[in-house]
Amino acid sequence: MMFVFRSAVLFILVFPAIDSELVDFSKCREFFFEGLSPVIPGILENSTPQIGRYKTICQKQENSYRFATFYDTRNRIPVFSAYKFTAAANISRIRDGWMIEPQLELLKDEMGMSYENQAMDEDYYNNTCNVDRGHLFPSCHSPDQVFSRSTFTLTNTVPQKQSFNEGSWNRMEIKTKDMMGNYCRDEMDQNNVLAHVLTGAVPGNSKLKERVNIPSFMWMTFCCYNISSESWISQAYWAPNEDENKADNIKIAEINLQELQNSLSTKWVKITQLFNNNCKK
Repeated sequence: MMFVFRSAVLFILVFPAIDSELVDFSKCREFFFEGLSPVIPGILENSTPQIGRYKTICQKQENSYRFATFYDTRNRIPVFSAYKFTAAANISRIRDGWMIEPQLELLKDEMGMSYENQAMDEDYYNNTCNVDRGHLFPSCHSPDQVFSRSTFTLTNTVPQKQSFNEGSWNRMEIKTKDMMGNYCRDEMDQNNVLAHVLTGAVPGNSKLKERVNIPSFMWMTFCCYNISSESWISQAYWAPNEDENKADNIKIAEINLQELQNSLSTKWVKITQLFNNNCKK
């Protein structure tokens, strides 16, 4: 990952090198429940993309993997990001720029890069679609500032309706942050918070700047060991990516894991399973 600048030379002189890796998910299996990524027949199997347009990214910052992303280069949006929730920390929002993934592109020349396979910051400038850069791995779920910084890559974002991003979806992120922080634990060490989380988007029928797909739906699900029930649980959320206002907030559906998989299979492609053994041990 690197910051988006007109000059690659300027980046090298001013900013530290930040590198993700386009490798199969076996390199960063820690972010998936029991080390196994979702199964999407014909698209993602055995942690490996089955079609060339899809890329598996192990998102790295400061020499450590921070989360994983399954990316669609045709639509220029992520299918999902996977991460571990490990702390209900209060992280101040970082505002020092968005990053891109240079390994998705071929260099045009020494002074620039093509952006054929991903969104770029300029796609969001002065847009008439009322969309923000909507995080999949949200900054507010980060355990520290380094993790928070790593979420500010455009390979972790989709065009999300601004009022929805700042309204209902944001409230859901805060709610789940509190819920996981209070009840989700590492089964082997119950002093430690731990939940495995997947957040994704369903491609829609419109594009931002004729380049970046605007999702029709967004979803989130987590799997964890609940210290109250002493059992493995999952919870899921599903909502249309639409404008909202204070008088007519979007109702984010709180559903179970199987209902989410059914919704994804109906609105996008058949999902065999998001969590191995459907979050059961």
